[in-house]
Order: sequence, then structure tokens, then C-alpha cells
Amino acid sequence: MLHTILQAALADSTAADSLAVKARSFIETVKDTPANELVKELGVQALHFGLKLLAALALFIIGAWLIKLVRRAVKKALIRKNSEHTIITFTDSFTAVGLWTLLIILSIGVLGINTTSLAALLAAGGMAIGMALSGTLQNFAGGVMLLVFKPFRAGDFIDALGYSGTVSSINIVNTLLVTTDNRVIVIPNGALSNANINNISANAVRRVDITVDVEYGSDLDEVKSALLEIAASCPGVLDTKTPLCADPFAGLVSLKDSSVQFVLRLWVKTSDYWPAWFYLNETIYKELPSKYGINFPFPQMDVHLIK
Repeated sequence: MLHTILQAALADSTAADSLAVKARSFIETVKDTPANELVKELGVQALHFGLKLLAALALFIIGAWLIKLVRRAVKKALIRKNSEHTIITFTDSFTAVGLWTLLIILSIGVLGINTTSLAALLAAGGMAIGMALSGTLQNFAGGVMLLVFKPFRAGDFIDALGYSGTVSSINIVNTLLVTTDNRVIVIPNGALSNANINNISANAVRRVDITVDVEYGSDLDEVKSALLEIAASCPGVLDTKTPLCADPFAGLVSLKDSSVQFVLRLWVKTSDYWPAWFYLNETIYKELPSKYGINFPFPQMDVHLIK
């Protein structure tokens, strides 16, 4: 890196010396040149610079138009190949950054500015900036890892780094999540690629687990029968006819201090998970005591007095 910086500095020093020589030569020429010829020469130089400026502007405008066409063509090609939305957005961002950088360098070169020393300075500065922005490079590498291994896709509902939401897009350095209350969370790709990711919507079906506490003395078979009847009335409940699914199940899981705890398990489509979860909780609360005569317990404690 030091060698590159020294080369850039020497190049700038040589360019400065050359510029000083040209300036002295120009002053001597001005002294010996008649006024009309001087004005004519300045006019020619201004015309040349104006033509270069117009050429640079034309190149920039045409280049911007071409970049737009290239980005559109890349998007269409990826869409025809049925590529994922995350790959499309990532490729589009990467293409835009690369092409715009190339266009700016070419436009500067058309103006007559020496791009060799500029490239050396950019290389040296790029190394320094790269060291300073190591976190950004880590995020870029994390984005590549996410696209290669695909732990989630655009549209998946995930839980990671303390945030839950639907993946909106994967960009060069970050991933956007839209929460259930319509907030946008920006997560760096570097941290996300190294985190534990819970992809909630990866599979088509999910199991709903509901725990129910009833009072001691309740009949075991009656409680299980009541829970299974409530499960059968749940909209969207699945059974063994659906692959990877099982029939609703109810069983005793724990004998607690003040209650007997049962669990009710059933399978639904992933899109029906929350409607089923709320339906089961509400129905159990309304029907278990009134329809089946099974009561919920209150915390209780036995106190023994010793005289």
C-alpha cells in the first residue's frame, strides 16, 4: 500500500513540475505574442476546452442512458430465467455501482485529465478506504453468502437478531425486513449471515401447539375428548391426508402446583397459523367451562397450622 501511495505522490509531483514548466513557457509566450494573436490563441484554447466539455457531457448523458438499458436488460434476463427476487435486486445494485464508476472515470478522461495518476490515487485511496470500511466489505461478503446458500428468500417471514418480518429485498450490504406493523428494519448482511435465522414461512404447513391448564379432579378422557372436538371445529385443520401432517393430538404434559396441564397439537397451512391459533384460544376459553363443564384453576396454596 505504501509503495502505491509513493508512486501516486511521485506521479503528482512530476505532473506538478510539468505544469510549472508549461506555465512559465506560457508566460514567456504571452510576453512575446501580440495582443490580437493572444486573443486568437485563447479563443482556440477555449473552443477546444468547450468541445471537450460538450463531449464529456454527451458521453455522460449517453452513458447514463446505456446504463439504464443495461440494468433493464439484466433484470429481464434474470426474470426470464425465473431467478429469485433477492438475486435480481442484488445483481441490479452491483451492476449499477460498477457501471456508474466506469462512466465517471471515462467522462473525466474525455475532459483531458490524466486518469493514470487519478487511477493510482483511487487505488491507494481505495485500499485505505477498504481498511476503514472493513465492516461494509463484510456486509458485502455476507450478502453474497446469503444469495449463495439461500437461508431465506424475498417474501419469507423470518426471525433473526431480535427482529421478525417479511423479507422485502437483499441489497449489496443490507437486507430489508417489513414487520407486521409495517415498519422497515434494515439489517446488515454481515451480521445476518452469521446469525441464527428462524425461517418461519419456509415450509407450507406448521403445527399449532396450545397449552391448557385445568383444575385438579378433571376427568382425563373428558378433557382430551373436549380438546379434540374443538380442534376438529378449527377452520383449515389438516390431517394425515396431507403430506407431513398428522391428526390432531391432545395429551397431558405436566402436573403443576395448582393445575393439570394439557397440550393440543394440530397442523394447518402456514398462512392459516395465526387465525387458527387465535380461534383455538378463544374457543377453549368460551366452551371448555360452559359446554364441557371443565374449569380453569386458580393459584392455590395449602397452609398447615401446627399448634
